[in-house]
Amino acid sequence: MGTLKTEPARARLDLLAPPVAEAIAQWPADAPVDVNDVLVAPIDADLADTAAFCAAYEVGLDVSANCVVVAGKREGVVRYAACIVLATTRVDVNGVARRALDVRKASFAPMADAVELTGMEYGGITPIGLPAQWPILVDARVIATPHVIVGSGVRHSKIALPGPALGALPGAQVVEGLARPVWPGTGIDVVARETS
Repeated sequence: MGTLKTEPARARLDLLAPPVAEAIAQWPADAPVDVNDVLVAPIDADLADTAAFCAAYEVGLDVSANCVVVAGKREGVVRYAACIVLATTRVDVNGVARRALDVRKASFAPMADAVELTGMEYGGITPIGLPAQWPILVDARVIATPHVIVGSGVRHSKIALPGPALGALPGAQVVEGLARPVWPGTGIDVVARETS
């Protein structure tokens, strides 16, 4: 957890975006993951972006997870999904994610759409509290990580929880190969680099 000062999220709903706070407050008692295992920590909003956050709070990229919203059209209807991947990887948007959405072409959702539809801040979008009809695609590497740090719906805090908990969220699907490893600090796919 680096230097983060965490506490139970349900005791600090003020640190969460409204839909996230609502999801935590209504967390089912019989959920596979105890709500007390979902922690939150305040951070400097100017350091919310992954690289800056990890450097400032001594959190490894390998335990920091990003939640990105992807979109694609089928028969004139836009379909959305949230993809959860480790910061050491990048979503395979037009391969695995596109097939999971069952669309011809997928892309990252425009920032304005992602913010409006989730009720969360850009750079803080989290899989907890997303629209119920959205699938949550979780890369298998994430659930294999004992504890991960994700957004909280706002830029001034982060959530820490067991990686397997993300695969147990309502609507979650664990997907092998959803993300590709990237060369550290470059954003270049390892697979693309190795085959070029």
